[in-house]
Amino acid sequence: MRAMAVWPERKETGMVEHPEPALASPLAVLVRMLEVGVCGTDAEICSFLYGVPAEGSEYLIPGHEALGEVEEVGAGVSRFKPGDLVVPSVRRPCPHPDCPACRSGQQDFCVTGDYTERGIKAAHGFLTERVVEEEEYLFRVPDALREVGVLTEPLTVAEKALRQYLAAQRRLPWTGDLDDAALLAGTRAVVLGAGPVGILGCMLLLHRGCRVWVYSRSRKPNPKAALVESVGAEYVSSEEVPFAEFAAGIGGVDLVYEATGASALAFEVLGHLGLNGVLVLTGVPPGGRRADLPTDDLMKRMVLGNQLLLGTVNANAADFEAAIRDLEGFFGAWPEAVRGIITGRHPLADFCACANDGEGIKEIIAVERAS
Repeated sequence: MRAMAVWPERKETGMVEHPEPALASPLAVLVRMLEVGVCGTDAEICSFLYGVPAEGSEYLIPGHEALGEVEEVGAGVSRFKPGDLVVPSVRRPCPHPDCPACRSGQQDFCVTGDYTERGIKAAHGFLTERVVEEEEYLFRVPDALREVGVLTEPLTVAEKALRQYLAAQRRLPWTGDLDDAALLAGTRAVVLGAGPVGILGCMLLLHRGCRVWVYSRSRKPNPKAALVESVGAEYVSSEEVPFAEFAAGIGGVDLVYEATGASALAFEVLGHLGLNGVLVLTGVPPGGRRADLPTDDLMKRMVLGNQLLLGTVNANAADFEAAIRDLEGFFGAWPEAVRGIITGRHPLADFCACANDGEGIKEIIAVERAS
């Protein structure tokens, strides 16, 4: 069957004929791949900066943001049937019996680093015609989300970030009797970046009751700003308003959801976080950049302001389930905006070209499309 492949050692990419998968256990599911999203990690893989071939292979099949349709199920599978739409998770647990995270299904907190990730690290991804996956790593998507279900995995980044924020804010003594909705109501949330992870995070925070501003580089008017404002958030350009001025103008910042990978911006913003505020980092910088920081001032503000800085990576089953529920809510409330995140659908062979094209918001590979 056809697959996109990356050879990290040879620094080559191209199409390959890959063996057809077969059910290898009673809990295995054969999935026909429909669509795969393209993201910044994929750009690094196509540029040979990232990515580890699958075990026993010289190449890696990339692609980790996927939507597929069940074709066949093993004898022990109870949650799926042929025809169901599904999304797979990305990270698989490490083999170590003493890893408390992986042994409890929380491999996004793996303590050994020996996890694998489909399409990224030591396991083939989803840019191929069919894959076999274990039932526990698949999540049912309603048929009504066929058009946008491929956005589930990038939304899980925001879901986990929000889950971590809520857990962190339970430290505040007055939150004990509040449910999540009450805790979030009126929260002044700033999203850094208007890429797909930022826009989906913006939608999630709005959907959960926050007041949301998206702080991004491009001046208005631009398509991303229009999309953000169409759902009720405000868009602010960093080229027009310095962050210090912006933060003062809104009366303080309770939550910053960083979705840029721009480390200098993130630490600039940290200096303007509000009392009891939290800055959640999700972007992974390319590396090598340095900045001169007012470290005494940053440390003083964090201590005196009871502030938190935390990083979050990947997601787990709870985040996938929440993402599917929330995506259904977004699509009901803002159908055109959710559709607008997807700016193009392309054939399998165009994957690396799409990965290196920064013009759109979210480019999608339609796996069965010939051209």
